[in-house]
Amino acid sequence: MKEQTGYGRWVAGPKTKWVTVIVWIALVIVLNLIWPMVNEKEKNNAPNLPDSSMSVQADAVVAREFPSGEGIPALVVWQRTEGMTDEDLGHIQELFAKLDEQPVAHQVGLVPFDKMPLPALKAQLSEDGSSIVTPVFFDKTAGAEQLEEGITAMQAQVKEIFGVDPFSADLNNTELVARVTGPAGISVDATGLFKNADVSLLIATVLLVLVILLLIYRSPVLALIPLVAVGFAYGVISPVLGFMADKEWITVDGQAISIMTVLLFGAGTDYCLFIISRFRHDLREEKSKTKALFKAITQSSGAIAMSGITVVIAMLALLFAQYGAYHRFAVPFSFSILIMFIASLTLVPALLAIFGRVSFYPFVPRTPEMEEERARIKGKKAKIHKEKKDGWIGRMVTGKPWMVVLIGLVVLGGLAAFATQVKFTYDIMSSFPKDMASRQGFDIIGKQFSPGQLAPVKVIVDTEGKNVEQLKDDLSALPYINKIGDPVQGSENPNITAYELEFTMNPYELEAMDHIPDLRATTEKALVNAGISSPESKVWISGQTATQYDTEQIGERDTIIIIPIVIGMITLLLLLYLRSVVATIYLVLTVILSYFSALGLGWIVLHYGMGAEAIQGAIPLYSFVFLVALGEDYNIFMISSIWKKSRIMPLKQAIREGVHETGPVITSAGLILAGTFAVLATLPIQVLVQFGVITAIGVLLDTFVVRPFLVPAITTLLGKAAFWPGKAPAEVDDASAVQDRGRVNLS
Repeated sequence: MKEQTGYGRWVAGPKTKWVTVIVWIALVIVLNLIWPMVNEKEKNNAPNLPDSSMSVQADAVVAREFPSGEGIPALVVWQRTEGMTDEDLGHIQELFAKLDEQPVAHQVGLVPFDKMPLPALKAQLSEDGSSIVTPVFFDKTAGAEQLEEGITAMQAQVKEIFGVDPFSADLNNTELVARVTGPAGISVDATGLFKNADVSLLIATVLLVLVILLLIYRSPVLALIPLVAVGFAYGVISPVLGFMADKEWITVDGQAISIMTVLLFGAGTDYCLFIISRFRHDLREEKSKTKALFKAITQSSGAIAMSGITVVIAMLALLFAQYGAYHRFAVPFSFSILIMFIASLTLVPALLAIFGRVSFYPFVPRTPEMEEERARIKGKKAKIHKEKKDGWIGRMVTGKPWMVVLIGLVVLGGLAAFATQVKFTYDIMSSFPKDMASRQGFDIIGKQFSPGQLAPVKVIVDTEGKNVEQLKDDLSALPYINKIGDPVQGSENPNITAYELEFTMNPYELEAMDHIPDLRATTEKALVNAGISSPESKVWISGQTATQYDTEQIGERDTIIIIPIVIGMITLLLLLYLRSVVATIYLVLTVILSYFSALGLGWIVLHYGMGAEAIQGAIPLYSFVFLVALGEDYNIFMISSIWKKSRIMPLKQAIREGVHETGPVITSAGLILAGTFAVLATLPIQVLVQFGVITAIGVLLDTFVVRPFLVPAITTLLGKAAFWPGKAPAEVDDASAVQDRGRVNLS
């Protein structure tokens, strides 16, 4: 018994259970007192592209050779559908005169609209005379909070001068409408979205987990134990990550914090349920709650640790990414899972030791002897809980494995086929709600002015003092270029020349991005014709379209590198744990198939059900890392049960009992995990909605198709070959199985 109780005694013994709880409480209190919370150190404008990317190098050249000194632009977009009146324009001039005399907080520059004659100002209107854009520039060092302060003050002046609030006016009315967009407006709105999302996401996730736990286990105490464990884990995780961010060892943004919260509650609750379910099972066999808990810890800790390590390793693979948003996820996510599975192996056993059988009140698990004694005292007939050793699913996968495998492959393969239809976008604006002020202003500019005006592209060349006049003609001749400005010489190096171009299409769409290589090739060819050698090092392209093109290229590079790393790491861990090449192969392949099926079904839901024209380009890699890592969790927990049972009973019987025994806990864990990811779909940020939908679908496919049907059926078909090259267990007859069944332990 010593071997089975050693670990449990350290965290959940009669005295050590209190020590464990006190240590966690002290740790949370001390860390929260000395270090900042992670959400206090979030940085939502961190760069995503490496310094070696074309657009970043181009931006550096622009900053050096063509400094504007104007700061961050807030584009105030004005619109009156029936046409801007002279009174409207007069009020705008009055506003800019006041901003010139009394600048708002962090304002550094203005276009002098107040000094323009009325005819000159009217020349700035859109072709139909309904719209005008008036930029206000803010300090380049201002953060989102400072920008919001300045914009809010400016909006207050607008209300005072106009006598109405055009910023709250409905776009569908004929009254004057104003919206703030551009870098400053987008930054303020995006920060506000994530700030509001954090609170709503936390509340929704907690309520969802609580409701599901109450419905499944019908015990208020038990429903609270995982939430308490997650709360304590977050109490450690948040200040540690906050400290690391404060020291600039890591960078965290609002999106990472939102997904981390979901991951904690989803995966964290799963780990707690793995040990809770074993404890409930053992309480029906052991009169002593302490012995039952020690047994449960021994039986489940191996699978929990293996599952946690799998997810941690998969998340750390994101450190190999060059794209900043991917790379920034690695440390917060892996550290969160690490602390969470430590909490599930220490704090949760301690809490179960304290509450004992009361944890499951009012449906308290007892041994048959305890039930009989309790009934005798009450003068009633004892209700003995009889556990079934198998169920219809186990009998089906072992009785008709070929049918199950073929149906499973057809269903999953059919869904995976839709993954080839997925369309992607790298337009960050498309991720924001359509009613967000900065997006509405952005849309007005796109509709009322030339689409290319939304984000001009700047082509920069080093002429080496040679004549490149032909370059402007070559660029103008391109069918996708609407307008090209005159060449401008650099302030420090006169050989550096820049041309500002406008596309004929929306510069944020994939069509425009696809023209970047051709634009560069045309420019390099013109330099070669001018007698300039090595033109590839003398051409730079800046602008939002170039940035999105680099984002696409870097993202594809990261996907090609990280996916094999994740698969390789998980494969190695499974090999070490299962010691079976065959089992490892089909476990990994089924999860990969499940991922592509989730991507296909997710596209069906998002595109045909929710009207999304495309999904964000980052979604596939995010979803892959999460689904492959979390999907293997359930496989590990179930297959470890089958492996252990196969030592004392025929393999088919081990499969039937393993599927039945692990089914309820994996089903409940899968529902909770899918539910927490689905909560992301309630947020107003499309990238989180898309990630939440696809990941939730993937978890449900793993929970209800791959784990209960496909994997056990494949194991049945392979038989002893599933253990290769490890030693397959000797076939055990039914009599021996019945005799030894009680001695099964799960790692």
